[in-house]
Amino acid sequence: MIPKEAREGDDTAGLLFYLYGPGKRDEHVDPHLVAAWDPYLPDPGRSNEMTISDLAMLLDAPVRTLRGRRSPLHVFHVAVRNPPEDRRLTDEQWARVAREMMHAAGIAPHADAHGCRWVAVRHADDHIHIVATRAREDGRQPRTSWSKLRMQEVARRFEVEWGLRRLTHADGTARRWSKTGETEKAVRRGLSEPVRETLQRTVREATAASASDADFFARLAAAGLRVQQRIAPDGNVTGYSVALPGDRDKGQAPVWFPGFRLAPDLSLPRVRERWSGPPLNAAAAPAVMWRTAEEKVRQAVDHLGAGGLCQGAGDVAALGDLIVVAAVVSPRLVRDRMRQAAYEFERASRAPSARRLEGQARALYRESAYSLSRSAARAARSDTEAVLGLLVALVMAVDGSRRWHEAQEHRVQAHAAGRAGRLLREAVEVTAGAAAARDYEPRQRKTAARTRTRQRLAAAAEGARPMTGVVQNALPSHARDILADPAWPALRSRLEAIERAGANPVDVLSAAAARRELTSAENTAEVLAWRLDGWRKQRGMAVAVTRESPATTPASGAGRAGPVGRTGAPAPTRRPPGDELGNGPKRVR
Repeated sequence: MIPKEAREGDDTAGLLFYLYGPGKRDEHVDPHLVAAWDPYLPDPGRSNEMTISDLAMLLDAPVRTLRGRRSPLHVFHVAVRNPPEDRRLTDEQWARVAREMMHAAGIAPHADAHGCRWVAVRHADDHIHIVATRAREDGRQPRTSWSKLRMQEVARRFEVEWGLRRLTHADGTARRWSKTGETEKAVRRGLSEPVRETLQRTVREATAASASDADFFARLAAAGLRVQQRIAPDGNVTGYSVALPGDRDKGQAPVWFPGFRLAPDLSLPRVRERWSGPPLNAAAAPAVMWRTAEEKVRQAVDHLGAGGLCQGAGDVAALGDLIVVAAVVSPRLVRDRMRQAAYEFERASRAPSARRLEGQARALYRESAYSLSRSAARAARSDTEAVLGLLVALVMAVDGSRRWHEAQEHRVQAHAAGRAGRLLREAVEVTAGAAAARDYEPRQRKTAARTRTRQRLAAAAEGARPMTGVVQNALPSHARDILADPAWPALRSRLEAIERAGANPVDVLSAAAARRELTSAENTAEVLAWRLDGWRKQRGMAVAVTRESPATTPASGAGRAGPVGRTGAPAPTRRPPGDELGNGPKRVR
């Protein structure tokens, strides 16, 4: 539950007309009151006894009787929203939320007959808008100090009581989300994401791979960004700002974003922490770099956080940079998944505590990231096993970071690590399936086998389950668990696609299962579906669903990010900076 207090205003009627109207894109459905300062107040949306103008006059009436100096901005507006994955609340539940929010904000305390007037309007399933006037009935203005913090505390209580997605108090580690105007601007210009998101990702990739100030700024320029350095009178660089070419404001000036406005750990002092320490060795051959990085990551698992809270904070920060670099240089087969894992782990890399940068795990992660970033070559077919080994090591490292966050009671960071770990596991299994496909030697299929194939496909068209026998023949010891797994329909559809492509599903499933053990898998059918995705990609088969999770229920710790339940969502298509801006600045906001 997210209460968001808007800027103060002076037009009560205008705000109410908007809330009761169709919205900017007809997104307002059935606007109506769910609660108000007067429980018997008629609803302008459902009653002829009250108009919106009448309601605005009633709300504004105490403003005219205020004693002393009055503020021209008297409208208090807060929107309370639930994430999309939360269940739908009833009007009665939202009414209770509104009353508790107004009590916490100091607008209308419980049992205070002289509190401010307010109404709560609902025009969508997942949120309400609360409108109040900053004028008490006794002629005084309300005390709303710390209203945002107190409303957040109320939201946390409702999350526990009603089983909603549990968020966290502000700890200074959250990413900087795009504003509404930035999102609308991206939609108008046909961009795949707001400019702020593009800049965040590009700067983070340059940060994770750089080794000095000059290297950092050179990477930003090479990525196509505009860079503006802030230089002190003594000649030292104290900060920086970046802009996307072609992104301009109303005055046709570039829209600059300082590093600390993109993310808490992208300010120049925090960026410079990355390359503090002794010089590191440069790159090696591609196959060697993956295996070397794997060895170092495995060594670091036992050392993460061993020196206490501050050392652990530095360790997880370095692990986050390593995942970012690994995503950039990873094979195209799993690059989208790796970038999504880096996005999800971003919050886990920022622990709400001081950092110590001398930990052994941090040094090993940093050496691995440096080695990968200095190797320009991508992993080739011969490097599949090496890539697989590094991915498995990263899964172990992320699981270790999740356990460390849980021990420190960093709940939101632990959840972020859980989501990243799930994506990395998916990348592991896809890579394993691709490796199995590379070494697979198909057998010549006989006429009788082709006849049985046609019979199975005909049975499938009639609604039967023809792939049950395939699983029982290929994996007799796991067949019962696979057929009872919620992800069995997804696995069955992949087996049918493989058979339609002309391959023997029994042989393919056997080869994919033999590539890695299955005894430790929590959802065997889900793991096999991921491997078959990798198989089909390696074989050049069209994969109908490349980023959807085959399971209907997420693994433990795999809650909502990102900006959005980003687990299992396709990563946005990136365009070269400036390419999407060819229409010039006339269309910008």
